[in-house]
Amino acid sequence: VQLQASGGGSVQAGGSLRLSCAASGDISTLYSQAWFRQLPGKERRGVAYMTLGGKTNYDDSVKGRFTISRDSALRSIYLQMDNLKTEDTGVYYCNYETSQSDYKGGYEFFDHWGQGTQVTVSS
Repeated sequence: VQLQASGGGSVQAGGSLRLSCAASGDISTLYSQAWFRQLPGKERRGVAYMTLGGKTNYDDSVKGRFTISRDSALRSIYLQMDNLKTEDTGVYYCNYETSQSDYKGGYEFFDHWGQGTQVTVSS
């Protein structure tokens, strides 16, 4: 699976951005889709995921402000980011989980990394 994130940019605090991710390749064993981010000086970590069945989960830092969604073909996922804060600044990546048929949640097994998109929030 090849993934390409887009939609990043610069915005003032309180503003919104919508990230998109396009997938190509074999997704026949897709189990979950997720967004990750890497904040300056920190390790990359999960922000939101959506299982094949549509269950969503959000990191506490973005809960109530970010919304993950996807298209019906499962070839695109989106991250609507509202009420952005300066601490949201970082590089955002999308990822697909295609190896765990008994996937039960979490970010451990996502391994399809593509190029991220930069999000910069200024005060």
